Amino acid sequence: MAIYALGDREPQIHPQAYVHPDATVIGDVRIAAQASVWPQTVLRGDHGYIEVGERSNIQDGCVVHCTKADPTILGPSSAIGHSVHVEGATIGTGCLIASGAVVLNGSVIEDGAMVGAGAVLSYRSHVPSGQIALGVPAKTRPNTSFGPDAIQRIVDGYVKRAEYFRTELRRLS
Repeated sequence: MAIYALGDREPQIHPQAYVHPDATVIGDVRIAAQASVWPQTVLRGDHGYIEVGERSNIQDGCVVHCTKADPTILGPSSAIGHSVHVEGATIGTGCLIASGAVVLNGSVIEDGAMVGAGAVLSYRSHVPSGQIALGVPAKTRPNTSFGPDAIQRIVDGYVKRAEYFRTELRRLS
């Protein structure tokens, strides 16, 4: 796995976290227990910091960055879908950011909220708890179709998948 210090900024990865060998973690990045970071994902904590909460997952091909003014904070038991870009945002507990979404600086996704696939949240956007953001630019509405139980099934699945990869993944070439 590609884990880099940048000057005095060093990643802090809990021993029970899983970082795939093809992920890249740079600088001030803090990854909690049972969190997982998947292939081709880049977490770059160069100007500010990035926190990944317990049991959260950042799936394949994501880009996670921060600024001095806007750290990126991913609360516990949340899922960041494939190919998501998160830049200096705060994402609460039990959230889902679906595949291909973009969440920009200063945005706040409250506990239990969701961002739909392909949605784009511009600077300083806000998604209240129980809401889903959809579209380009994203607009929020009550989330009546994808509840907290479904998000937790995704989170639980990734915790199990990380353990499987930790014990069974082997490179062939």
